[in-house]
Amino acid sequence: MHFILQLVLLCIGFVMLVKGADWFVDGSSGIATKFKIPQLVIGLTIVAMGTSAPEAAVSITAALKGNADITIGNIVGSNILNILIILGISSVITALKVAKSTIKVEIPFMIAITLILLWMGYDGEIGLLEGILLLIFFLIYLAYLFVLAKKDRDNEEEIKEISVTKAFVWTVIGLFLIVYGSNVTVDAATRIAKVLGLSERFIGLTIVALGTSLPELFTSVSAARKGNADIAIGNIVGSNIFNILFVIGVSASIIPVPFANGFRFDTIVAVIATLILLICPLKEMKLKRWSGVLMLVAYAVYFALIW
Repeated sequence: MHFILQLVLLCIGFVMLVKGADWFVDGSSGIATKFKIPQLVIGLTIVAMGTSAPEAAVSITAALKGNADITIGNIVGSNILNILIILGISSVITALKVAKSTIKVEIPFMIAITLILLWMGYDGEIGLLEGILLLIFFLIYLAYLFVLAKKDRDNEEEIKEISVTKAFVWTVIGLFLIVYGSNVTVDAATRIAKVLGLSERFIGLTIVALGTSLPELFTSVSAARKGNADIAIGNIVGSNIFNILFVIGVSASIIPVPFANGFRFDTIVAVIATLILLICPLKEMKLKRWSGVLMLVAYAVYFALIW
């Protein structure tokens, strides 16, 4: 009976995620149109930070409770999933156009801060000063987005005319459903995994990481299907940057975050995944179906290695 209840909750969580992502993309796109904010900036900020709420909640709450050892696994695991699984699935569904600024600035920046994270964790933990440094990088990133918004304000296409009030309502309700649906889904999936006898390590590296990445998955796939590729790509790139700079930055500012030796391999995989994201669209400025297949195969190899 308990197992059946968890299956029902899992299905409810998925429904909330699907509907929430739909409304969230429509609402945020409407806001971008009304205020002449580039879709890329909306994807890199509102959508990215909103869909990163589960990672932030899990990691920061863990730090507050003195259990910061799950922080790195959650963040690095989610970042790998975000690129290889979410953009992999999205680009298999439809070709995703990649903005020049994403190729020239945001993705290289993401590679740089992932390498910085690897360097910071080499002594076994990320401390207060390193956490503050990550937050300073985060403020620099926000300043860059502000400049990007001003520069591209007049270069955006109209997409879907809805009232400002409706756009904000859709965005807020969509975000609530995404975050709450993600929590329901993660809890149910974790309990199902335990019933099936899967190890705690496996649950943490896969199910919890995937669960906290579900908002990014449904939002990006929904954006890709609606033709808002800038939101799909920007959502993932922005989420990964937010995860490292803000979530780990805040967590490390609360309590030293342990960085086990095993996470070195995972962080290197995160760098490789980002390099794939950088290289694949270089020729046509698009993530095409073959790129998505490559990403999914790459994750399958990584999954086999951590099994």
